[in-house]
Amino acid sequence: MLNKIILMGRLTRDPELRRTGSGTAVTSFSLAVDRDFKSQSGEKETDFIDIVAWRSTAEFVSKYFTKGRMAVVEGRLQIRDWTDKDGGKRRSAEVVADNVYFGDSKRDSAGDDRAAPAYGAPASGYAAPAAPVGGHSDFAEIGEEDGELPF
Repeated sequence: MLNKIILMGRLTRDPELRRTGSGTAVTSFSLAVDRDFKSQSGEKETDFIDIVAWRSTAEFVSKYFTKGRMAVVEGRLQIRDWTDKDGGKRRSAEVVADNVYFGDSKRDSAGDDRAAPAYGAPASGYAAPAAPVGGHSDFAEIGEEDGELPF
């Protein structure tokens, strides 16, 4: 059996970090995920999906993500049955996040001034590794002015 979900969307609110009675970190947030198609009226539709993250993933999300930030969530779907305050039986679906990744760059997230870890290649492009001891290498460096790939 397989229960795997990958979502990409924007946070609809700031994550809420809480702790259980035993001190385990838990964060809940919601993602706005656009559908790939438009409705018959030509409007883009959006789903709002509840996400819960635990332990170090919860701490990571609460530290680096804010409302409007693009996130990629990898996890599993969980259905919970519960009773509301009026005694009615309710059912809700949420995604339990295993991993959360940045879906945008720091530059793309407007107004977020918290430092986030840098991921990806250096700003100037790919830097070739230093030549091995003895100066011999099986790879030739490609000049930037060339513009053509050698294959």
